[in-house]
Amino acid sequence: MMGCITLFNKRNLKWLSVLATIIMAFVQLGGALVTKTGSEDGCGSSWPLCHGALLPDNLPIDTIIELSHRAVSGISLIVVLWLAITAWKHIGYIKEVKPLAIISIAFLLVQALIGAAAVIWQQNSYVLALHFGISLISFSSVFVLMLIIFEVDKKYEADELYIRKPLRRLTWIMTGIVYVTIYTGALVRHAKASLAYGGWPLPFHDIIPHTEQDWVQFAHRGMAFITFIWIMITFIHAVKNYSENRTIRYGYTTAFILIILQVITGALSVMTNVNLFIALLHALFITLLFGMIAYFIMLMLRTIRSENNK
Repeated sequence: MMGCITLFNKRNLKWLSVLATIIMAFVQLGGALVTKTGSEDGCGSSWPLCHGALLPDNLPIDTIIELSHRAVSGISLIVVLWLAITAWKHIGYIKEVKPLAIISIAFLLVQALIGAAAVIWQQNSYVLALHFGISLISFSSVFVLMLIIFEVDKKYEADELYIRKPLRRLTWIMTGIVYVTIYTGALVRHAKASLAYGGWPLPFHDIIPHTEQDWVQFAHRGMAFITFIWIMITFIHAVKNYSENRTIRYGYTTAFILIILQVITGALSVMTNVNLFIALLHALFITLLFGMIAYFIMLMLRTIRSENNK
């Protein structure tokens, strides 16, 4: 299925896909940095200008953070578009490449528009929380496209992998649970609820949430717990039933490790009064986890397509 591409094109696609994935990860971290530092209004209500200028004279830290995020987002659009066009041209015969190229660009544009709307019209927290989830879809499409490009070398057996229905069901449910958890986590940031509801895992002196921020934090902790349990169940099933397949074994093991790290950094964020470095790691781990889940979805769709062709 994969065929061959010239050594020159292969090398270019590989480094370009890695570069695009890294830049998209920085876009995710930049968005988290903006909200964690309260830099959303660093450029006032101007977009794409900043305080009505391309580069304002006064540059306080919140303006620098917001401007940097905008710059990285702009660079990401150029690099992802470059990757999409190059992949379409050289390995467009691979069924997943063209849809992924379209999704990566489309959701990157939607992400930019939502970000612009947030600056100009000051959306509420529940709308702003959608921004991170949409940007994750764009990141994940680029991430999966990178894995497909490396897959061309046939260094692992993902192309012929068959995923049976039990693991498919577990993974589809896992996808939904993780996405809801991502939304509630983004809502925690935008609603300024990171330190609401008291200690971790529960404020045992008063476990009943009282304010809206308490409920937002409480909902996120509940979803994080459900996510951890479900990914653990899925991981155990995958390792037990696909022990001979490295793609499944390593992939679901990575997902389980990432959710462990996600829970740890979430707890530490509360315990350290939202240490910025820990908070950014928290955003990074969920970004990588969703990228892995997107790859699992691609593998499952290949299996379904194979079944339909029989």
